[in-house]
Amino acid sequence: MNRLHRTRLLFGDAAVEKLRNSTVMVVGCGAVGSFAIEALARTGVGHIIVVDFDMVDTSNINRQLFALESTVGKPKVVVAQQRIHDVNPDIHVTALNLFFDENSEIDAHPDFIIDAIDTVASKVALYKWAHKNNVPLISSMGAASKTDISQIRIAPISQTSVCPLAHRIRRAVRDENLPDFPVVFSVQSPRPVVGHAKNLGSIITVTGTFGLMLANYVVGEIIGEK
Repeated sequence: MNRLHRTRLLFGDAAVEKLRNSTVMVVGCGAVGSFAIEALARTGVGHIIVVDFDMVDTSNINRQLFALESTVGKPKVVVAQQRIHDVNPDIHVTALNLFFDENSEIDAHPDFIIDAIDTVASKVALYKWAHKNNVPLISSMGAASKTDISQIRIAPISQTSVCPLAHRIRRAVRDENLPDFPVVFSVQSPRPVVGHAKNLGSIITVTGTFGLMLANYVVGEIIGEK
């Protein structure tokens, strides 16, 4: 019995073949992106492009799938590639250790892009790259400072609310005259930071749900089940 037997029972042979012949690029291999990558690999996407510039840090362990005591200090894209191949050695993985910005040029034409980047400038640069290359995209908004997975939604960026990051992205998209695109976001008001830390708190149950919802959307688009 092969590793995709249960997927075939759910979707059928034709859908599994579509996934095997598809390419998905995930930009950002952290708290959200790592779960999206895991889901794509286990669902049978045949070519996964992973993009990130960062190394695994101990502070990532509470929420990032690729962060383990054994992987601290390693490039996230290298860990991602190794884990994907541990799930399925037949998956073709392109690992790009780079910081995506307006100067980035990637020699690829994926069928879909998942944006799991943290910074607004890099997110907008990726939207522009996707628009220029006519590649559909789904983007993650802010998963930090949230605790209630029942308040996570998928909607066009133009129809988002509450999320502070989505507010900034809506304005940037209008300023750049970019088309609408789907995003995963939360309608829960952000919790205040405890203490005086610079970073926002986050929990794996929320960031992981964001990543799985991104991957689920992409799988549905590839096999034609919206």
